[in-house]
Amino acid sequence: MWTTIKRIARYGLVGFVRNGFISLSAILMMTIMLFMLANIMISNAAMRSTLNDLTNKVDVSVYFKTSASVLQIQEVQRTIQALPEVASITYVSKEQALEDFRARHKGDQLTMQALDELGSNPFGASLEIRAKQTSQYEAIAKYLEAQQASQSEAGAIIDKVNFYQNKTAIDRLTTIIATSQRNGIAKTVFLGICALLIVLNTIRLAIYTSRDEIGVMNLVGAGRWYVRGPFMVAGVLYGAVSAALVLLVLYPILLYYPVLIGLDPTTELLFGSFNSFDYFLAYFPLFFLVLMGTGTGLGALSSYLAVRRYLRA
Repeated sequence: MWTTIKRIARYGLVGFVRNGFISLSAILMMTIMLFMLANIMISNAAMRSTLNDLTNKVDVSVYFKTSASVLQIQEVQRTIQALPEVASITYVSKEQALEDFRARHKGDQLTMQALDELGSNPFGASLEIRAKQTSQYEAIAKYLEAQQASQSEAGAIIDKVNFYQNKTAIDRLTTIIATSQRNGIAKTVFLGICALLIVLNTIRLAIYTSRDEIGVMNLVGAGRWYVRGPFMVAGVLYGAVSAALVLLVLYPILLYYPVLIGLDPTTELLFGSFNSFDYFLAYFPLFFLVLMGTGTGLGALSSYLAVRRYLRA
């Protein structure tokens, strides 16, 4: 058994080297495909990072009347925190709301003068509520409005809920998230099918040059796996070499020329804090496993399918 495995591996390596031009063609095609796969991974990561940043900036704010006490607001906060849709709640005191207003309008002299003439703090405290998913904000807002309408002890101190002012932005963000997820899956599946067909036809060239050798092996009674094995080894080598090339090329590209994968300093501004080079370094094991696994898997599968015709002959 071990002797057979060594022979298959040796014949596969010999065939890989002997068919130099065809091997180079297969490696080139797989390198392009794996490079596109890496591009999709980085682009999807950038999109996810941007959507997470936007999601973290979206919230539902509950504004309380100026007469509401801290204890009453804390009781409402505990009630809201118990909702399964709620991820986090930030308390903003009346004093903090006043400071934030002054900071936003420090260049507006008329507004500042009007505020000073009031002689007291016109702002009430508020709670900034973030949901676990953007689609859950409406349920939280409806709960708060029901409390407000009931005129219970908690509802009586609620002045306003600002969900419907932000509803359009929240709905658009929810749609973008769902669409980007579907697009990512669709692009990956489409790329995998295209890569399989391209690599399959490329590897067929290598097998075509050995069709007479396969015919002789069939005549002398060689087992199917003994015939198929060397070509699958060669296919695995195509994938492994291609994946290694992509990993080597990605480092300088992401460091110096991110525009080659569709990311440059201008477009990265759209992705907020996302940095493609830092992402590549942080998730290098993931890139290695995905690219190496995809390359070797496609190479082995393509060789397996391509040689069937000559095994039947």
